[in-house]
Amino acid sequence: MQDNSNKTVFVGMSGGVDSSVSALLLKNAGYQVVGVYMKNWSRDLPGMKCPWAEDLADAKRVATKLDIDFRIFDFEEEYHQKVVDYMLAEFKKGNTPNPDIMCNQEIKFKLFYEVAKEQGADLIATGHYANSIHGNLKKAVDQNKDQTYFLYRISEEAVRSTIFPLGHLLKPEVKQLAAEHGLDNAYKKESMGVCFVGEVGMHDFLKEYFTVNPGEIIDRETNQVLGVHDGAIFYTIGQRHGLNLSGGLPYYIVDKDMAKNTIYVSRNLNNPSLWTNHLELKDLFLRPEYTEHGELVQLPSQLDIRIRHRAALQSAKLTLGQNNQANLVFDHEFKRPAAGQSAVFYHDDVCLGGGIIK
Repeated sequence: MQDNSNKTVFVGMSGGVDSSVSALLLKNAGYQVVGVYMKNWSRDLPGMKCPWAEDLADAKRVATKLDIDFRIFDFEEEYHQKVVDYMLAEFKKGNTPNPDIMCNQEIKFKLFYEVAKEQGADLIATGHYANSIHGNLKKAVDQNKDQTYFLYRISEEAVRSTIFPLGHLLKPEVKQLAAEHGLDNAYKKESMGVCFVGEVGMHDFLKEYFTVNPGEIIDRETNQVLGVHDGAIFYTIGQRHGLNLSGGLPYYIVDKDMAKNTIYVSRNLNNPSLWTNHLELKDLFLRPEYTEHGELVQLPSQLDIRIRHRAALQSAKLTLGQNNQANLVFDHEFKRPAAGQSAVFYHDDVCLGGGIIK
């Protein structure tokens, strides 16, 4: 068995079961483990109390039970600058950004990594479902929980310096390990909301920053005004909930005019605005792929693409352009994702990066 006793690992602990079991597995593997709670967001919102204090208490309790050192890294200021400000700027443009991807790129696998190294860490670890093998970012064994979609923009250095203890486990096995070792959060409810505001809806969160600005909802087929919305900034292409339009089949948002503050909707699921077989990408972030002997693998032109977390992989031809841009042409049509979301590239189980959808 490998002797890990001379290696110090700082593990991000959110108070949830995944990061707690990660700390447990690292301790059992013989590492010198330091638990770290990243305080990224603590502000309450109307009707929603931020659970950071409870999460911190849960993380501390687990660290005490495991008898590991525990620290708090306060990243609130940097988080607001790097994640919240980016997100708000994108929404202003009419895009639908993914704050979890930016959080991983700028905070969890950059700032946390840098501060941990400064404080003596040899490696970092998180409770993400992913694998780091031979410098490659690879899918987790649990395909339903795999989180490489959210990790595609983290640096190669961070991938090589990160342990993902849960990469080879299924979620039920993680919960079972937590229960067997008496961790209080074994069956704690998972947060399904935005990563920094608990379970609050994005619509409610945005209303803290943007004033309600009523505009028309127009039927794309008939040009008839169907109702009034709170402001085009609060809605996303493909959305069908929250429009408050009565009667019959649901309406889908098929287009937005930010300048006119107008939303266009359709009941026709075959509306061409809802479907596409190609995507234009910007802000491309390509990851290398290595063989087990460390040799670089050439980027294939035909890739598997994931256009949202847990979406089925789709085959597409990649054409690289200038200025970090690219085109994807797919074998089949699919429902068009919103601009600002990410298309992530895979070759077998290896994540090869991706780009932001234009």
